[in-house]
Amino acid sequence: MDHPIRNLGGKLAFWSFLTFQMGEKMHSIGIDIGGTKMAGALVDDAGNILSELKVPSPIDDSDQMIEAIGSLISALGEGQQVAAVGVAAAGFMSADREIMYHSPNIAAWRNEPLKKRIETKTKLPVLLENDANAAGWAEFRFGAGAGSNSMIMLTIGTGVGGAIISDGILLKGGFGIGGELGHAVLNPGGKQCGCGQRGCVESYCSGTALLKAARELASSGDAKAARLKELMLATGELSGEQLYQAISEDDSAANELISELGQNLGTAIASIYVPLLDPELVVIGGGVSAVGDRLLAPIRSSFERLIPAKGYRPELKIIKAKFLNQAGLIGAADLARHSVS
Repeated sequence: MDHPIRNLGGKLAFWSFLTFQMGEKMHSIGIDIGGTKMAGALVDDAGNILSELKVPSPIDDSDQMIEAIGSLISALGEGQQVAAVGVAAAGFMSADREIMYHSPNIAAWRNEPLKKRIETKTKLPVLLENDANAAGWAEFRFGAGAGSNSMIMLTIGTGVGGAIISDGILLKGGFGIGGELGHAVLNPGGKQCGCGQRGCVESYCSGTALLKAARELASSGDAKAARLKELMLATGELSGEQLYQAISEDDSAANELISELGQNLGTAIASIYVPLLDPELVVIGGGVSAVGDRLLAPIRSSFERLIPAKGYRPELKIIKAKFLNQAGLIGAADLARHSVS
């Protein structure tokens, strides 16, 4: 069988034929697995979520994880025509998407034959995908990237995830772990990154990096950080929600921090991602993107200042993602649907 993402037009035509023959549309299920909870959704062929459930993630026990995933799929699929299940999770997977080698959020998953175990449990076809790839695919098919042919997505959350779509194909690389855009080096020898290297984009542009910088500033005694310090003293430690509140209040110190993050990300886009990948579009998603133009404006400003051959190349757009927390669900479900059609 051809790769499900290649020749997508023909696959969609086949799916329409299959739907017509059955007289009823078949849906797919998307599962997005996190370190504290997993979400599941029943999704139609237009990317609409028909129902959604969330359950805790028993991350220390592989058998309990499979049971929880199976129960979620069973509940969502009850009384429905389900073609396939897509499972999105952070981590390194085999190129054939059979084995989860390592997931940073799930302690029990080390060299786990995840696809086979879920298929055995549910008796349904299962497709595994990296969570950032699934989110990027959702935006490409149904969201901010709909109508484009080549795009990249950057998810700015706890870390910095990435997805690369070129000529309508989701790129994964020879070993299946391509698209780790957060671990391109922005500043050699710079800040320590969780991957073990220094100076990665993630160490400057993630929500974790932003919150760390805000906490340091709030504790510094700097007069400009008075509002951040006030919020910190109210709870004992500055939280992500409090930082978002300060940004929303147009606090100067908080805005300075989000602006610095945006400028760094714009630098990476202009000097690394665009020269290498030449996308039509860059989509910014993840939890930090909720601040909107306070993040996008400095990204665009830095990008415009640093992009090679400015004025001689087609204009590239940098826009906010349409979907936030549901992108992984929608993308995983759609990828799974096309893997069996």
